Amino acid sequence: MMKREELLYEGKAKKVYATDDPNLVLVDYKDDATAFNGLKKGSIQGKGAINNRITNHLMQLLEKQGIPTHFETELSERETLVKKVTIVPLEVIVRNIAAGSLAARLGLPEGTKLQKTVLEFCYKDDELGDPMVNSYHIAAMGWATDDELKLISDYSLRINDILTSYLKELGIELIDFKLEFGKTSGGTIVLADEISPDTCRFWDSQTHEKLDKDRFRRDMGGVEDAYHEIMKRLMGE
Repeated sequence: MMKREELLYEGKAKKVYATDDPNLVLVDYKDDATAFNGLKKGSIQGKGAINNRITNHLMQLLEKQGIPTHFETELSERETLVKKVTIVPLEVIVRNIAAGSLAARLGLPEGTKLQKTVLEFCYKDDELGDPMVNSYHIAAMGWATDDELKLISDYSLRINDILTSYLKELGIELIDFKLEFGKTSGGTIVLADEISPDTCRFWDSQTHEKLDKDRFRRDMGGVEDAYHEIMKRLMGE
């Protein structure tokens, strides 16, 4: 059994622990919920276990389609063993339908289908509010090389294609979602972090009911039910 050692990092949704293998870390998912870069705080009952299991389910689906990820082994409902990576300090936001900040920024009614999938990059820094950046900023700051950014972009669009078609079969529309990537000790870029109702906008294909963290952000109620509904559709539980 992999031994949990010292706490390396505690974020808004997860704790990361060292293990007795220098190339692997243990991720422990929390029920804490935050929005607006940590300005709104709360808790969603059972969220940690749901996000852990949904993330692992989707990462394994992507691995089978040729997307390298940091996933290694699910240890328990809340804990997963993953490859130790250095996170590329960028959030990649993949948008298929206008919602949230994009709808507000461009004056589009929420739910407007975009003519082409949009990729946005944000610099990962809560104190700065995760500002949006472009490829010139990324190159100037040395956050990723041009080749790395192209690979990250290609992976992001492929992930979007795989997840969109998979979720469509389950009656879920993938509106937009956030991805993070990391570099292994050998320099390989892999998908990291999580893919869950915390990081994706999931709408019911028929009713357009929101089945994600927007219910928490916007005080809509039914947050736990929405997370459980996604788990049920993806994993039959």
